[in-house]
Amino acid sequence: MNFVECHEEPIHIPGYIQSFGYLIGIDAESHSITFFSKNIEDIFTIESPEQLFDRKLTDFPGVFKSVTESDIYTSLSDFTKRDNETYFDKIFIEGKEYHLSAFRSKGNIFLEFEKVSVNPNKRITNKYDNFYIIDDEQEIWDQLLSTLSRIVNYDRMMVYKFMMDGSGKVVAEKTNDNLESYLGLHYPESDIPIQARELYMKKRKRIFSNVHAETVPVLSKKLGEIDLTYVASRGMSPIHGQYIKNSGASSSFSISIIIDDHLWGLVTCQNSEPKHIDLEDRVQAGIFTALASNAYSSFKSKNELNYRLELNERALRLKAEFLKHNSLFNSLIDNKDEIKNILEADGLAIVAEEKIVTEGNAPDENTIQAIVQWAHENTDDQIYLSRSFLKDHGKELGLDEKAAGVIIYFMERSKNNVLIWFRKEFDEHINWAGNPEKKVDVVFRDGEEKKVVSPRTSFQLFTEDIKGNSRRWDSRNIVALQSVRDLILETSHKNYNTIKRLNDELKKVNEELDSFSYTISHDLGTPLTVMKLNAQMLLKTLTDTSEKSRNKINSIIEEIDSMAEMMNDVLQLSRAKHSEIQLEDLEAQRTIEKISENAKITFDSPQTEVIIKDCPRVLADKTMLHQVFLNIINNAIKYSSQQENPKVVIEGTEEEDQVIYKISDNGIGIPEENKHKMFKIFNRMDNAKKFKGNGVGLSIVHRIMKRIGGEVSYKSDKDGTTFILTFKKPYL
Repeated sequence: MNFVECHEEPIHIPGYIQSFGYLIGIDAESHSITFFSKNIEDIFTIESPEQLFDRKLTDFPGVFKSVTESDIYTSLSDFTKRDNETYFDKIFIEGKEYHLSAFRSKGNIFLEFEKVSVNPNKRITNKYDNFYIIDDEQEIWDQLLSTLSRIVNYDRMMVYKFMMDGSGKVVAEKTNDNLESYLGLHYPESDIPIQARELYMKKRKRIFSNVHAETVPVLSKKLGEIDLTYVASRGMSPIHGQYIKNSGASSSFSISIIIDDHLWGLVTCQNSEPKHIDLEDRVQAGIFTALASNAYSSFKSKNELNYRLELNERALRLKAEFLKHNSLFNSLIDNKDEIKNILEADGLAIVAEEKIVTEGNAPDENTIQAIVQWAHENTDDQIYLSRSFLKDHGKELGLDEKAAGVIIYFMERSKNNVLIWFRKEFDEHINWAGNPEKKVDVVFRDGEEKKVVSPRTSFQLFTEDIKGNSRRWDSRNIVALQSVRDLILETSHKNYNTIKRLNDELKKVNEELDSFSYTISHDLGTPLTVMKLNAQMLLKTLTDTSEKSRNKINSIIEEIDSMAEMMNDVLQLSRAKHSEIQLEDLEAQRTIEKISENAKITFDSPQTEVIIKDCPRVLADKTMLHQVFLNIINNAIKYSSQQENPKVVIEGTEEEDQVIYKISDNGIGIPEENKHKMFKIFNRMDNAKKFKGNGVGLSIVHRIMKRIGGEVSYKSDKDGTTFILTFKKPYL
C-alpha cells in the first residue's frame, strides 16, 4: 500500500478546472487547438468538440470570431513573448461580456474565459496612499484587510504569515461579527505543503468560487498531463477541497504576500456561501496586497537600518574598549556584559586560555566543558545555532533550563577558544486551529489502495505546550554575532601584529641578556674570587682585631658568596633556555637521594625527615632533571628547616602517558597574595625574607619543565607546600 504525503500531491496537473472558467489551449507555433475544457460548448456553438483538435480557431470564423478579432489574438505573438506573463481583454460572446486572459507556458498558449460580474459593493478608495505613512506592522495588515473588504467582502479575511518551520500564524483578521476569531492561531505546515507554497509564488491570486460545484475536465489527445499552474480557474485538489469544507466555508480566495522575493504569507479569505469575485476585482485586490507588502518591506527596512546604525554605534564603543587591552582574552573578560547583551542573550561563557569565565545566567563549568566537547565532535562550522538545544541534547549533556538555546562561536577551534551565548527555557504555548496531528485515511485511487493524509475535521482551539526551547534567535541576533566576530578578528589581527613586534624586540633583549649573563659570570667571576681571597687573608692576619671588625669582614665574605651564587643561577637560567637538550629514559631515585642528603647538610637541617617513596623513571634531559630536583628539594628542606619536626615527602606515580612527582613539605607555605608571582625571576615571598635565596630557582624549574615537555604546579596552605612535577613517561 502506497503512502501519499500532502507535499506529493500533483496539484498543478489536476486535469480539470472550476466551472466558472472556460479554457482553450493552442500550440504556440502552429496555433492549432491541442486541448480545451469540456464546458466551452456552453458558450461557443460547437456541433462536436472533438472536431476542434488540431484545427485553428480561425477555421471556425462563425464560432470564435469574437476571440480571433480581439486585440490579444490579433497581436498574439507580441503578447506571448515571455512565458507565464498574462494579458487581459474583454470580449462579447453571444451578447454576454467575458474576460479573456492569455499567456504562454511550456509550448502552449492558454486562452481563458470567465463571465464579467459586477460588484455592487465596490467603492473607489484612496486608502492605498495611506500604506506608506503607516509606521506600525500590525496597522499595515489591518489596513489592507479593511481596504480589501470593500472589494472582496468575504465572511472571514485573514493575513496568514509563514513561520520558519513552514507552519503559519494568523497575524491579522477581519470577520463578520458572528464568527469565532482565529487571530493568533497557528496552522501546521501540512495545511499548505511545499508544492502549494511554490504555486503561490507563481500564481499569486487563487480563487475557489464554489467548493461544492462539479469540476470540468480538460480534454486533450496528447499524452501527458497539462500543467495548469497559471490558469486562474485551475481546479483544486480533493484534499484542499475537503479542507475548506471542513472549515465550514464554501468559497475561498487567497493572494500571495511576497517580501524580498520570498513567500512571506497569504491574504486568505473564506465565505460560508459560494461566492465568485470578478477578475478585475481580483487584480485590484492583488495590487492593494502588493502595495501593502511594499509598505511592510519599507517599514522593516527602515527599522533594520535604524538597528544597524545602533549596532554600529555599539560595535564602535566595544572596539574602543577592546583596544585598551593587549590581550583578546582580557578584552572579552572586561566587556563580557556587553557581549552578552548585544545578542540579547541570558548568559555568556568565554572559553579561552584554558579558562572559563561566565556572565549572566550561564551553566556551571562542567556543563560548559561538555557543550564545548560536543561542539568539537558534532559541528564543523565556525558558528552553531539552536533554540532547541535543551530539548535535543538535554539528557545527553546534563543540561538545565539555562541552556535551552545556544549560539556557539569558535574563535579558534585548534586552541579551544570559544564563545557561547545562552538563552533560558521559554514556556511556549502554541494555539493551533485544531489538532495539528496528521490523520491518515485509506482511499482507492487509479485502481490502487493508498494511504493519504486526511484534512482536519475540527478547527477548534488546540493548545500545545512545548518544552526545551528558548526564544528564537532572529536575523538581528545573527547580524550582531557577525559584528562581534568581525571585531574579534580585527582585534586578533592587531594583537598578532603587536605581539610579533614585541617578540622581535624581546628576542633582541633576550640575546643581549644572554650575552650579559655570560659576561657577568665570566668577567665578574675573577674579581669576586680575588676579593674573597683578599678578605679571607685579611681575616687571618687580624688576630688581635676586635670581634666587631672580624664580623664585618665575615659579612663581606658572605655577600661575595651570595653574589657568586646569584651570578651562577642567572647563568643556569640562561642555559635552561638555550642549551641543547637530549630526552632519554632516566632513573630518578639516586639523583633524588643524593640531592636530599646534600640539602640537609647545606641548610644545616640534619633533623629533617626525608621520606622517599616510589621513584618511577622519566623522559627528560639528564642535566636539566638534576637542576629541577635540586631546586625543588632544596626549597622544601630549606623552608621547613625551622619547623619543630621538619618533614619532606617525595613520591612519583604513573598515570597513562605521564609520570607525576609530588614533593611535599611542612614548611612556611606560600601566601595567597604572592601566588601570582611564584615563577617570576627575582621574586621572593613575603614570608621567606629570613631565608637565604635570590628568587631564581623556581624560574629555572619552570623554564626547564616547559623545554622538556612537562609542567610544574603547586598547592599550598598554612600546613606546607606540595610541588607537582609532570614528566612524560619513557617510551616502552
